[in-house]
Amino acid sequence: MPGFELIGKEEQKACDSVFENGGVLYRYGLDAKRNNIFKVDEFEKAVAKKVGAKYCHIVCNGTAALKIGLFALGVRAGDEVITQSFTFIATVEAILELGAKPVIAEVDDTLNMDPEDLKKKITDKTKVIIPVHMAGVAAKMDEIMAVAAEHNIPVFEDSAQGFGATYKGKNLGTIGKAGIYSFDIGKVITTGEGGALVTDDENLYLRAREYSDHGHEYNPSVPRGKDTRSSWGFNYKIMELQGAIGLAQLEKLDYVLDKQKEYKTRIKDGIKDIDTIEFRNLPNPDGDASDTLIFFVETREKAEKFAQEFTAKGLGTKNLPDALDWHFAGTWNHIYDAYPEYKGKDLEQVWEQSTSFLRRAVAIPIMVNMSDEQIDKVVDSIKEISGQLTKAGV
Repeated sequence: MPGFELIGKEEQKACDSVFENGGVLYRYGLDAKRNNIFKVDEFEKAVAKKVGAKYCHIVCNGTAALKIGLFALGVRAGDEVITQSFTFIATVEAILELGAKPVIAEVDDTLNMDPEDLKKKITDKTKVIIPVHMAGVAAKMDEIMAVAAEHNIPVFEDSAQGFGATYKGKNLGTIGKAGIYSFDIGKVITTGEGGALVTDDENLYLRAREYSDHGHEYNPSVPRGKDTRSSWGFNYKIMELQGAIGLAQLEKLDYVLDKQKEYKTRIKDGIKDIDTIEFRNLPNPDGDASDTLIFFVETREKAEKFAQEFTAKGLGTKNLPDALDWHFAGTWNHIYDAYPEYKGKDLEQVWEQSTSFLRRAVAIPIMVNMSDEQIDKVVDSIKEISGQLTKAGV
């Protein structure tokens, strides 16, 4: 699962290099003191190259990356932005931050955006569509892109959990107009906190970069203190230590992905004959980042009981069902009570299809440093618990 498992001497050495070259922690300026070494700039170039994008801008977290991307796409108060019911709450918060209305589409058995429900949610106010590639699994991007093209609406991919994953050979985050990644502590590589916006659109990149830094246009003909600006912005900068750590972590990405795929395959093969579970539908299995194995059981009660028993064995689930409240719009009354059409309603019934899938789902984290014994324990525990619950009639 996360890059934090592999933080070690490489990241320490990367941080030391910042201090060995002047100790400038701010990402801009003091060129001579820092020997013209800019770690965040290097990290941006490395990420862009890795995913095959022309431009990359690194900011303080994935939420900020979402917001600056939406701003650059022209989202303003009164607009509607369609996203999906299963996502971390940050996706919706970024929409709200710009005064726009988050419109929620159902998820299907991929646990990502249902393209058929997406069609029903489009109005003349729809400004952007945000599919979210949850747990490193691609959404049905061919269908989603086709719907978006029919209505001439840009697609902005939330790939916070999908760095390194692909769809039909193309990196998640690079299929639509723009995409974002998160590098927080639970992601495939981590800088503690951090996020990236990637795009092939130069104007979008420049607008996002300006907005992330108080409107700075980075005019090369004047010093930063006299920089030009044409709009206001905010401050979402990241510092040099995070850029250095990111570069060290990026070197480990392929290893992480390889191990996750290996271990996920072993666990999945070990439990595939359990007839009371059904695996999540993967639109592009070869591109799966494999940081999570998700399966469905027959009922909500069984999923909850399974998680309790799994945790009691010293193991644990990942967001499903333990942290679903932070990842499912059906629990966000504190947001949707502000809209008359939702106020006072049972939101789990509003997004009934999503509820049916999500409340029956169990997500098993795949760790990079799993031993053979740990893998066997996971497999044996899933088999044992499934058998006990079936026997008990849960």
